[in-house]
Amino acid sequence: MQLISLQFLIFLPIVALLNYIIPARFRYIWLFLTSACFYASLDVKGIPVLLFTIITTYVSGLIMEKKEGNIRKAVLFIAVILNLSVLGMSKYSGISLFGAIGISFFMFMAISYCGDVYKGKTAAEKNIVRYALFVSFFPNVTSGPIERAGHMIPQFKEPKDFDYERMRDGLLQMLWGYFMKLIIADRCAILVASIYANPEEFAGTATLVGSILYTFEIYCDFAGYSNIAIGCAKVLGYDLIKNFDSPYLSESIAEFWRRWHISLSTWFRDYVYIPLGGNRKGTVRKYINVLIVFLLSGIWHGAGLSFAMWGLLHGMYQVLGFVFKPIRDKFCSIFNVDRKSFSHRLLRIVITFMLVNIAWIFFRVTDFKAAIYMVSHLFIPDPGFITEGRLYNLGLDRPNVLLLAASIDLLIAADIANLAGISIREKIAGQGIWLRWFIYIAAVVLVVTCGIWGPGYDETGFIYVQF
Repeated sequence: MQLISLQFLIFLPIVALLNYIIPARFRYIWLFLTSACFYASLDVKGIPVLLFTIITTYVSGLIMEKKEGNIRKAVLFIAVILNLSVLGMSKYSGISLFGAIGISFFMFMAISYCGDVYKGKTAAEKNIVRYALFVSFFPNVTSGPIERAGHMIPQFKEPKDFDYERMRDGLLQMLWGYFMKLIIADRCAILVASIYANPEEFAGTATLVGSILYTFEIYCDFAGYSNIAIGCAKVLGYDLIKNFDSPYLSESIAEFWRRWHISLSTWFRDYVYIPLGGNRKGTVRKYINVLIVFLLSGIWHGAGLSFAMWGLLHGMYQVLGFVFKPIRDKFCSIFNVDRKSFSHRLLRIVITFMLVNIAWIFFRVTDFKAAIYMVSHLFIPDPGFITEGRLYNLGLDRPNVLLLAASIDLLIAADIANLAGISIREKIAGQGIWLRWFIYIAAVVLVVTCGIWGPGYDETGFIYVQF
Protein backbone atom coordinates (compact mmCIF):
# COMPACT_ATOMS: atom_id res chain seq x y z
CA MET A 1 0.00 0.00 0.00
CA GLN A 2 2.03 2.92 -1.31
CA LEU A 3 0.96 6.57 -1.04
CA ILE A 4 -0.20 6.51 -4.67
CA SER A 5 -2.27 3.33 -4.44
CA LEU A 6 -6.06 3.14 -4.45
CA GLN A 7 -5.87 1.32 -1.11
CA PHE A 8 -4.14 4.32 0.42
CA LEU A 9 -6.81 6.69 -0.88
CA ILE A 10 -9.30 4.57 1.10
CA PHE A 11 -6.99 4.10 4.09
CA LEU A 12 -6.23 7.80 4.70
CA PRO A 13 -9.83 9.09 5.07
CA ILE A 14 -10.64 6.30 7.54
CA VAL A 15 -7.51 7.03 9.58
CA ALA A 16 -8.18 10.79 9.52
CA LEU A 17 -11.86 10.43 10.49
CA LEU A 18 -11.13 8.22 13.48
CA ASN A 19 -8.11 10.36 14.37
CA TYR A 20 -10.38 13.35 15.01
CA ILE A 21 -13.10 11.29 16.72
CA ILE A 22 -10.75 9.62 19.20
CA PRO A 23 -9.96 11.73 22.31
CA ALA A 24 -6.77 13.74 21.83
CA ARG A 25 -4.83 11.95 24.57
CA PHE A 26 -5.27 8.59 22.81
CA ARG A 27 -4.63 9.63 19.21
CA TYR A 28 -0.96 8.71 19.25
CA ILE A 29 -1.93 5.09 20.01
CA TRP A 30 -4.29 5.02 17.03
CA LEU A 31 -1.69 6.55 14.74
CA PHE A 32 0.98 4.10 15.89
CA LEU A 33 -1.29 1.13 15.20
CA THR A 34 -2.20 2.44 11.75
CA SER A 35 1.46 3.24 11.03
CA ALA A 36 2.46 -0.31 11.98
CA CYS A 37 -0.22 -1.73 9.70
CA PHE A 38 0.81 0.58 6.89
CA TYR A 39 4.45 -0.45 7.14
CA ALA A 40 3.56 -4.14 7.41
CA SER A 41 1.55 -3.84 4.19
CA LEU A 42 4.73 -2.68 2.44
CA ASP A 43 7.45 -4.79 4.02
CA VAL A 44 6.61 -7.49 6.57
CA LYS A 45 10.29 -8.49 6.76
CA GLY A 46 11.11 -4.96 7.86
CA ILE A 47 8.92 -5.06 10.98
CA PRO A 48 11.57 -6.80 13.17
CA VAL A 49 14.16 -4.24 11.99
CA LEU A 50 11.77 -1.37 12.77
CA LEU A 51 11.07 -2.80 16.24
CA PHE A 52 14.80 -3.36 16.84
CA THR A 53 15.53 0.28 16.04
CA ILE A 54 12.68 1.54 18.21
CA ILE A 55 13.63 -0.55 21.25
CA THR A 56 17.40 -0.03 21.12
CA THR A 57 17.21 3.73 20.65
CA TYR A 58 14.36 4.17 23.14
CA VAL A 59 16.30 2.32 25.86
CA SER A 60 19.49 4.17 24.94
CA GLY A 61 17.72 7.50 25.33
CA LEU A 62 16.49 6.61 28.82
CA ILE A 63 19.95 5.48 29.93
CA MET A 64 21.74 8.52 28.51
CA GLU A 65 19.37 10.87 30.31
CA LYS A 66 20.14 9.23 33.66
CA LYS A 67 23.87 8.59 33.29
CA GLU A 68 26.86 10.88 32.82
CA GLY A 69 30.33 10.90 31.31
CA ASN A 70 31.77 7.84 29.63
CA ILE A 71 28.67 5.72 30.20
CA ARG A 72 26.56 8.13 28.12
CA LYS A 73 29.20 8.11 25.35
CA ALA A 74 29.36 4.32 25.40
CA VAL A 75 25.58 3.98 25.17
CA LEU A 76 25.42 6.43 22.27
CA PHE A 77 28.24 4.60 20.48
CA ILE A 78 26.62 1.19 20.97
CA ALA A 79 23.19 2.40 19.82
CA VAL A 80 24.63 4.00 16.68
CA ILE A 81 26.88 1.05 15.80
CA LEU A 82 24.13 -1.52 16.35
CA ASN A 83 21.69 0.30 14.09
CA LEU A 84 24.24 1.16 11.42
CA SER A 85 25.31 -2.50 11.37
CA VAL A 86 21.74 -3.62 10.76
CA LEU A 87 21.39 -0.89 8.14
CA GLY A 88 24.53 -2.12 6.39
CA MET A 89 23.41 -5.75 6.43
CA SER A 90 19.99 -4.78 5.09
CA LYS A 91 21.25 -2.52 2.29
CA TYR A 92 24.50 -4.14 1.21
CA SER A 93 24.72 -7.78 2.30
CA GLY A 94 21.86 -9.19 0.23
CA ILE A 95 20.57 -11.13 3.25
CA SER A 96 16.87 -11.70 2.57
CA LEU A 97 15.94 -11.90 6.27
CA PHE A 98 16.06 -8.14 6.53
CA GLY A 99 13.49 -5.73 5.17
CA ALA A 100 14.66 -2.81 3.11
CA ILE A 101 11.83 -0.32 2.65
CA GLY A 102 12.43 2.93 4.47
CA ILE A 103 15.13 1.48 6.71
CA SER A 104 17.58 4.35 6.17
CA PHE A 105 14.96 6.97 6.89
CA PHE A 106 13.59 5.62 10.17
CA MET A 107 17.08 4.67 11.37
CA PHE A 108 18.40 8.16 10.67
CA MET A 109 15.53 9.61 12.69
CA ALA A 110 16.23 7.23 15.57
CA ILE A 111 19.97 7.92 15.49
CA SER A 112 19.37 11.69 15.47
CA TYR A 113 17.11 11.21 18.51
CA CYS A 114 19.95 9.50 20.38
CA GLY A 115 22.36 12.25 19.37
CA ASP A 116 19.96 14.97 20.50
CA VAL A 117 19.33 13.28 23.85
CA TYR A 118 23.09 12.92 24.33
CA LYS A 119 23.64 16.62 23.59
CA GLY A 120 20.73 17.65 25.80
CA LYS A 121 18.75 19.13 22.89
CA THR A 122 15.84 16.75 23.45
CA ALA A 123 14.52 15.09 26.58
CA ALA A 124 14.29 11.31 26.46
CA GLU A 125 10.74 10.26 25.65
CA LYS A 126 9.32 8.07 28.45
CA ASN A 127 6.27 6.80 26.56
CA ILE A 128 7.50 4.03 24.28
CA VAL A 129 4.37 4.05 22.09
CA ARG A 130 4.70 7.78 21.47
CA TYR A 131 8.38 7.33 20.64
CA ALA A 132 7.55 4.39 18.37
CA LEU A 133 5.08 6.62 16.54
CA PHE A 134 7.81 9.21 15.96
CA VAL A 135 10.01 6.57 14.31
CA SER A 136 7.24 4.86 12.31
CA PHE A 137 4.75 7.67 11.45
CA PHE A 138 3.29 6.34 8.21
CA PRO A 139 3.38 9.47 5.99
CA ASN A 140 7.18 9.70 6.16
CA VAL A 141 8.40 6.29 7.32
CA THR A 142 9.46 5.03 3.89
CA SER A 143 11.04 8.08 2.21
CA GLY A 144 11.11 10.93 4.69
CA PRO A 145 11.31 13.79 5.34
CA ILE A 146 13.81 12.72 8.00
CA GLU A 147 12.20 14.31 11.03
CA ARG A 148 13.64 15.31 14.41
CA ALA A 149 12.18 14.22 17.74
CA GLY A 150 12.15 17.78 19.04
CA HIS A 151 9.80 18.75 16.22
CA MET A 152 7.45 15.77 16.10
CA ILE A 153 7.06 14.36 19.62
CA PRO A 154 5.62 17.61 21.07
CA GLN A 155 3.02 17.54 18.27
CA PHE A 156 2.05 13.98 19.21
CA LYS A 157 1.70 15.05 22.85
CA GLU A 158 -0.62 17.92 21.98
CA PRO A 159 -2.44 17.01 18.76
CA LYS A 160 -4.44 19.68 16.96
CA ASP A 161 -8.19 19.54 16.48
CA PHE A 162 -9.76 19.47 13.04
CA ASP A 163 -9.12 22.60 11.00
CA TYR A 164 -10.72 23.06 7.58
CA GLU A 165 -7.98 25.29 6.19
CA ARG A 166 -5.25 22.88 7.30
CA MET A 167 -7.18 19.99 5.77
CA ARG A 168 -7.66 21.88 2.48
CA ASP A 169 -4.01 22.91 2.36
CA GLY A 170 -2.91 19.35 3.00
CA LEU A 171 -5.13 17.92 0.29
CA LEU A 172 -3.91 20.51 -2.24
CA GLN A 173 -0.30 19.70 -1.40
CA MET A 174 -1.04 16.01 -1.86
CA LEU A 175 -2.67 16.77 -5.21
CA TRP A 176 0.43 18.66 -6.34
CA GLY A 177 2.53 15.70 -5.26
CA TYR A 178 0.37 13.34 -7.32
CA PHE A 179 0.76 15.68 -10.30
CA MET A 180 4.55 15.64 -9.95
CA LYS A 181 4.70 11.87 -9.58
CA LEU A 182 2.01 10.54 -11.90
CA ILE A 183 2.09 13.06 -14.72
CA ILE A 184 5.71 14.20 -14.84
CA ALA A 185 7.96 11.64 -13.10
CA ASP A 186 6.29 8.53 -14.46
CA ARG A 187 6.20 9.95 -18.01
CA CYS A 188 9.86 10.89 -17.80
CA ALA A 189 10.59 7.39 -16.53
CA ILE A 190 9.34 5.79 -19.75
CA LEU A 191 11.71 7.76 -21.98
CA VAL A 192 14.57 7.60 -19.48
CA ALA A 193 14.31 3.81 -19.17
CA SER A 194 14.47 3.42 -22.95
CA ILE A 195 17.66 5.50 -23.21
CA TYR A 196 19.41 4.29 -20.06
CA ALA A 197 18.70 0.61 -20.80
CA ASN A 198 21.21 0.72 -23.68
CA PRO A 199 23.13 3.99 -23.34
CA GLU A 200 25.77 2.94 -25.89
CA GLU A 201 23.11 3.02 -28.60
CA PHE A 202 22.53 6.73 -28.06
CA ALA A 203 24.69 9.83 -28.21
CA GLY A 204 24.46 13.58 -28.32
CA THR A 205 20.96 15.00 -28.30
CA ALA A 206 19.34 11.71 -27.25
CA THR A 207 21.73 11.32 -24.32
CA LEU A 208 21.27 14.94 -23.30
CA VAL A 209 17.47 14.66 -23.46
CA GLY A 210 17.56 11.42 -21.46
CA SER A 211 19.80 12.86 -18.77
CA ILE A 212 17.72 16.04 -18.44
CA LEU A 213 14.50 14.04 -18.25
CA TYR A 214 16.02 11.89 -15.50
CA THR A 215 16.96 15.08 -13.66
CA PHE A 216 13.28 16.02 -13.69
CA GLU A 217 12.14 12.45 -13.04
CA ILE A 218 14.03 12.05 -9.79
CA TYR A 219 13.00 15.52 -8.63
CA CYS A 220 9.31 15.00 -9.35
CA ASP A 221 9.38 11.44 -8.00
CA PHE A 222 11.04 12.33 -4.70
CA ALA A 223 9.59 15.81 -4.18
CA GLY A 224 6.23 14.40 -5.27
CA TYR A 225 6.48 11.81 -2.49
CA SER A 226 7.50 14.50 0.01
CA ASN A 227 4.55 16.68 -0.95
CA ILE A 228 2.14 13.78 -0.58
CA ALA A 229 3.67 12.86 2.80
CA ILE A 230 3.65 16.44 4.11
CA GLY A 231 0.10 16.98 2.84
CA CYS A 232 -1.03 13.70 4.39
CA ALA A 233 0.43 14.72 7.76
CA LYS A 234 -1.40 18.07 7.51
CA VAL A 235 -4.67 16.24 6.90
CA LEU A 236 -4.04 14.43 10.20
CA GLY A 237 -3.14 17.69 11.97
CA TYR A 238 0.67 17.47 11.99
CA ASP A 239 3.47 19.45 10.36
CA LEU A 240 6.44 17.80 8.68
CA ILE A 241 9.47 19.85 7.70
CA LYS A 242 9.86 21.14 4.15
CA ASN A 243 12.06 18.82 2.10
CA PHE A 244 12.45 20.62 -1.25
CA ASP A 245 12.62 24.31 -2.06
CA SER A 246 12.92 24.94 -5.83
CA PRO A 247 16.33 23.18 -5.98
CA TYR A 248 16.86 23.48 -9.74
CA LEU A 249 16.73 27.27 -9.49
CA SER A 250 19.85 27.26 -7.31
CA GLU A 251 22.77 29.45 -8.35
CA SER A 252 25.46 27.21 -6.87
CA ILE A 253 25.93 23.60 -5.78
CA ALA A 254 26.06 24.68 -2.13
CA GLU A 255 22.71 26.40 -2.56
CA PHE A 256 21.36 23.33 -4.36
CA TRP A 257 22.05 21.23 -1.27
CA ARG A 258 20.28 23.79 0.89
CA ARG A 259 17.21 23.26 -1.29
CA TRP A 260 17.40 19.55 -2.24
CA HIS A 261 16.41 16.81 0.22
CA ILE A 262 16.72 19.37 3.00
CA SER A 263 16.09 16.88 5.81
CA LEU A 264 19.00 14.65 4.69
CA SER A 265 21.33 17.59 4.01
CA THR A 266 20.76 19.03 7.48
CA TRP A 267 21.09 15.54 9.01
CA PHE A 268 24.54 15.06 7.48
CA ARG A 269 25.47 18.61 8.49
CA ASP A 270 24.43 18.15 12.13
CA TYR A 271 25.52 14.56 12.73
CA VAL A 272 28.52 14.11 10.41
CA TYR A 273 29.98 17.41 9.13
CA ILE A 274 29.91 19.34 12.42
CA PRO A 275 31.20 16.39 14.55
CA LEU A 276 34.06 16.03 12.04
CA GLY A 277 35.01 19.61 12.80
CA GLY A 278 33.00 21.43 10.17
CA ASN A 279 34.85 24.59 9.13
CA ARG A 280 36.37 25.16 12.57
CA LYS A 281 39.71 23.42 11.93
CA GLY A 282 41.08 25.28 8.95
CA THR A 283 40.39 25.48 5.23
CA VAL A 284 42.00 22.19 4.19
CA ARG A 285 40.17 20.26 6.90
CA LYS A 286 36.92 21.94 5.83
CA TYR A 287 37.41 20.71 2.27
CA ILE A 288 38.22 17.20 3.48
CA ASN A 289 35.11 17.18 5.68
CA VAL A 290 32.93 18.26 2.73
CA LEU A 291 34.34 15.43 0.58
CA ILE A 292 33.82 12.89 3.39
CA VAL A 293 30.20 13.97 3.90
CA PHE A 294 29.31 13.71 0.22
CA LEU A 295 31.19 10.43 -0.22
CA LEU A 296 29.17 9.01 2.70
CA SER A 297 26.01 10.40 1.13
CA GLY A 298 26.83 8.56 -2.08
CA ILE A 299 27.57 5.31 -0.25
CA TRP A 300 24.31 5.71 1.69
CA HIS A 301 22.45 5.62 -1.61
CA GLY A 302 24.24 2.48 -2.81
CA ALA A 303 27.44 0.46 -2.64
CA GLY A 304 28.40 0.75 -6.31
CA LEU A 305 31.24 2.88 -7.64
CA SER A 306 28.79 5.07 -9.54
CA PHE A 307 27.01 6.13 -6.32
CA ALA A 308 30.33 7.00 -4.70
CA MET A 309 31.24 9.00 -7.80
CA TRP A 310 27.93 10.86 -7.63
CA GLY A 311 28.64 11.86 -4.05
CA LEU A 312 32.28 12.78 -4.74
CA LEU A 313 31.26 14.91 -7.72
CA HIS A 314 29.01 17.02 -5.52
CA GLY A 315 31.77 17.28 -2.93
CA MET A 316 34.33 18.29 -5.56
CA TYR A 317 31.91 20.80 -7.09
CA GLN A 318 31.71 22.55 -3.72
CA VAL A 319 35.42 22.40 -2.96
CA LEU A 320 36.25 23.81 -6.39
CA GLY A 321 33.62 26.48 -5.84
CA PHE A 322 35.37 27.51 -2.61
CA VAL A 323 38.83 27.43 -4.21
CA PHE A 324 37.92 29.51 -7.25
CA LYS A 325 35.70 32.01 -5.45
CA PRO A 326 38.47 34.65 -5.16
CA ILE A 327 39.15 34.33 -8.90
CA ARG A 328 35.45 34.74 -9.71
CA ASP A 329 35.22 37.74 -7.41
CA LYS A 330 38.25 39.32 -9.10
CA PHE A 331 36.84 38.67 -12.56
CA CYS A 332 33.48 40.23 -11.66
CA SER A 333 35.26 43.22 -10.17
CA ILE A 334 37.51 43.81 -13.20
CA PHE A 335 34.68 43.53 -15.73
CA ASN A 336 32.13 45.26 -13.50
CA VAL A 337 29.73 42.30 -13.60
CA ASP A 338 26.41 42.93 -11.87
CA ARG A 339 25.87 39.70 -9.97
CA LYS A 340 22.25 40.61 -9.22
CA SER A 341 21.36 41.04 -12.89
CA PHE A 342 18.91 38.58 -14.44
CA SER A 343 21.38 37.43 -17.10
CA HIS A 344 24.14 36.65 -14.59
CA ARG A 345 21.78 34.82 -12.24
CA LEU A 346 20.29 32.85 -15.15
CA LEU A 347 23.79 31.82 -16.27
CA ARG A 348 24.59 30.59 -12.74
CA ILE A 349 21.32 28.64 -12.62
CA VAL A 350 21.99 26.96 -15.99
CA ILE A 351 25.56 26.04 -15.03
CA THR A 352 24.45 24.64 -11.67
CA PHE A 353 21.63 22.69 -13.31
CA MET A 354 24.02 21.11 -15.84
CA LEU A 355 26.54 20.17 -13.15
CA VAL A 356 23.76 18.49 -11.18
CA ASN A 357 22.50 16.87 -14.38
CA ILE A 358 25.91 15.35 -15.13
CA ALA A 359 26.16 13.97 -11.60
CA TRP A 360 22.70 12.36 -11.89
CA ILE A 361 24.01 10.25 -14.77
CA PHE A 362 26.28 8.39 -12.32
CA PHE A 363 23.36 8.05 -9.92
CA ARG A 364 21.10 6.49 -12.58
CA VAL A 365 23.62 4.30 -14.45
CA THR A 366 24.94 1.58 -12.15
CA ASP A 367 27.55 0.60 -14.77
CA PHE A 368 30.40 3.08 -14.25
CA LYS A 369 31.75 2.63 -17.79
CA ALA A 370 28.31 3.34 -19.26
CA ALA A 371 28.10 6.52 -17.19
CA ILE A 372 31.47 7.69 -18.51
CA TYR A 373 30.28 6.94 -22.06
CA MET A 374 27.13 9.02 -21.57
CA VAL A 375 29.01 11.99 -20.11
CA SER A 376 31.58 11.94 -22.91
CA HIS A 377 28.84 11.83 -25.59
CA LEU A 378 26.48 14.29 -23.92
CA PHE A 379 26.99 17.29 -26.17
CA ILE A 380 27.48 15.71 -29.60
CA PRO A 381 24.89 17.41 -31.86
CA ASP A 382 22.19 15.14 -33.30
CA PRO A 383 19.21 17.37 -34.16
CA GLY A 384 17.60 14.55 -36.15
CA PHE A 385 16.70 12.85 -32.88
CA ILE A 386 13.95 15.45 -32.53
CA THR A 387 13.37 16.70 -36.09
CA GLU A 388 13.12 13.19 -37.55
CA GLY A 389 10.76 12.04 -34.80
CA ARG A 390 13.04 9.40 -33.25
CA LEU A 391 12.13 10.85 -29.87
CA TYR A 392 8.62 9.46 -30.30
CA ASN A 393 9.86 5.89 -30.72
CA LEU A 394 10.97 5.53 -27.10
CA GLY A 395 7.66 4.82 -25.41
CA LEU A 396 5.79 8.14 -25.57
CA ASP A 397 3.93 9.38 -28.64
CA ARG A 398 3.86 13.02 -29.69
CA PRO A 399 0.79 14.06 -27.59
CA ASN A 400 2.32 12.54 -24.45
CA VAL A 401 5.66 14.25 -25.10
CA LEU A 402 3.86 17.58 -25.54
CA LEU A 403 1.89 17.00 -22.34
CA LEU A 404 5.14 16.21 -20.53
CA ALA A 405 6.77 19.39 -21.85
CA ALA A 406 3.78 21.51 -20.80
CA SER A 407 3.77 19.88 -17.35
CA ILE A 408 7.47 20.60 -16.85
CA ASP A 409 6.81 24.21 -17.86
CA LEU A 410 4.11 24.37 -15.19
CA LEU A 411 6.51 22.84 -12.65
CA ILE A 412 9.17 25.46 -13.44
CA ALA A 413 6.60 28.26 -13.16
CA ALA A 414 5.47 26.92 -9.77
CA ASP A 415 9.08 26.73 -8.54
CA ILE A 416 9.73 30.30 -9.71
CA ALA A 417 6.64 31.42 -7.80
CA ASN A 418 7.84 29.53 -4.72
CA LEU A 419 11.26 31.18 -5.00
CA ALA A 420 9.53 34.56 -5.16
CA GLY A 421 7.61 33.78 -1.96
CA ILE A 422 4.27 33.31 -3.72
CA SER A 423 2.07 30.50 -2.39
CA ILE A 424 -0.03 29.18 -5.26
CA ARG A 425 -2.22 27.23 -2.83
CA GLU A 426 -3.03 30.43 -0.95
CA LYS A 427 -3.71 32.25 -4.22
CA ILE A 428 -6.16 29.54 -5.28
CA ALA A 429 -7.81 29.48 -1.86
CA GLY A 430 -8.33 33.24 -2.11
CA GLN A 431 -10.37 33.01 -5.31
CA GLY A 432 -14.16 33.03 -5.49
CA ILE A 433 -15.92 29.76 -4.76
CA TRP A 434 -16.78 28.96 -8.40
CA LEU A 435 -13.29 29.56 -9.76
CA ARG A 436 -11.71 27.89 -6.76
CA TRP A 437 -13.71 24.69 -7.14
CA PHE A 438 -13.28 24.72 -10.90
CA ILE A 439 -9.50 24.66 -10.35
CA TYR A 440 -9.81 21.89 -7.74
CA ILE A 441 -11.97 19.69 -9.96
CA ALA A 442 -9.89 20.37 -13.08
CA ALA A 443 -6.70 19.43 -11.22
CA VAL A 444 -8.21 16.15 -9.97
CA VAL A 445 -9.51 15.31 -13.45
CA LEU A 446 -6.09 16.08 -14.95
CA VAL A 447 -4.28 13.75 -12.55
CA VAL A 448 -6.85 10.97 -12.90
CA THR A 449 -7.10 11.10 -16.69
CA CYS A 450 -3.48 11.96 -17.57
CA GLY A 451 -1.60 10.18 -14.80
CA ILE A 452 0.33 7.03 -15.69
CA TRP A 453 -2.01 4.25 -14.55
CA GLY A 454 -3.26 1.00 -15.97
CA PRO A 455 -2.11 -2.64 -16.17
CA GLY A 456 1.50 -3.20 -15.27
CA TYR A 457 1.87 0.06 -13.37
CA ASP A 458 4.20 -0.34 -10.39
CA GLU A 459 2.57 1.49 -7.52
CA THR A 460 5.60 0.88 -5.29
CA GLY A 461 7.86 2.60 -7.76
CA PHE A 462 9.03 5.63 -5.80
CA ILE A 463 12.74 5.89 -6.49
CA TYR A 464 13.78 6.68 -2.93
CA VAL A 465 11.86 3.80 -1.34
CA GLN A 466 14.85 1.58 -2.22
CA PHE A 467 17.20 3.78 -0.17
